[in-house]
Amino acid sequence: MTTRIARLFVDHPASVDETYLGHMAFAAWFSSKLFMAAGAALIHAFLPFLFETTASRIIRELYERTNNRRAKA
Repeated sequence: MTTRIARLFVDHPASVDETYLGHMAFAAWFSSKLFMAAGAALIHAFLPFLFETTASRIIRELYERTNNRRAKA
């Protein structure tokens, strides 16, 4: 039973060649970047002269990072 529960935490990180803690760090970093992109997009909605390309640049960066991780794994 313990092994099954432990596998819930390590199977996916292992599938992208990461440890549990490494995957947690990457997911937290990814989350913070999404938060920044959302904030920039929200400000841009009201003040369109600000953050004109910030959200799309961040999303592009995140796509490239995750796409490259999948290619390595």
